[in-house]
Amino acid sequence: MRANDTLALDYAEQQRHPGRHLAGLAVVVALHVALGALLVWGLSRRVVEVVNSPVEATIIEEAKPPPPPPPPRLPPPPPRTAPPPPAFVPPPEVQVAPPPTPAPVITTTPVAPPPSPPVRIEPAAPAVVAPPAPPVPAAPPAAPVRTAPRLNFNACAKPEYTPATRRADAQGSVIVLYTMDTSGHISEARIDRSSGPTREHKMLDRMTLDAVKACKGVPGTVDGKPEKLTGRIEYVWKLTD
Repeated sequence: MRANDTLALDYAEQQRHPGRHLAGLAVVVALHVALGALLVWGLSRRVVEVVNSPVEATIIEEAKPPPPPPPPRLPPPPPRTAPPPPAFVPPPEVQVAPPPTPAPVITTTPVAPPPSPPVRIEPAAPAVVAPPAPPVPAAPPAAPVRTAPRLNFNACAKPEYTPATRRADAQGSVIVLYTMDTSGHISEARIDRSSGPTREHKMLDRMTLDAVKACKGVPGTVDGKPEKLTGRIEYVWKLTD
């Protein structure tokens, strides 16, 4: 409590002497004035430095618009061709006929001709009419090419002597006339010439005829095609023992 009372008394004491307060206020005011002058002087100097500092100006170029696109390339115009020269037409040739030469004038004195002898008219001879030519005969057609049928007894069964014909010593040649069809078989056959007059010879003829009918041969042809044709064959009967 004693300390608080002392402070209160000092403050009261101070309030009782106002001169001391004025001196302190004057000091404070002087300090503020000095401080303000320093501030003003420093700010003015800074403003001068700022004003004196070099000013850099940057020129910004205006952006140029892009160049226009190049015009489209047009095809070159076709070359001018000179019109063809007019066709040369030669002038027509004008033939100037020379003036006709006047014919010489020939003065004739008419003289009476002597009397002509009488004309005798002979009767015309009758016209001779030639007989018409005989017609040309047509060419005969070409004869067909024929090949005769063929029989080969070496490829067929040959007829054999019978005891009776062998005892009779019958011999001779037989000619058979036959007709062969397109397959090579004999359709007809007959004796064209007998081997002899006896009964045994007739037996030889009959055996030859049977052998021919049983044989198969090569058919004949007409123009290369098989045809039913007639042929002849001779068979000889001869005893060898």
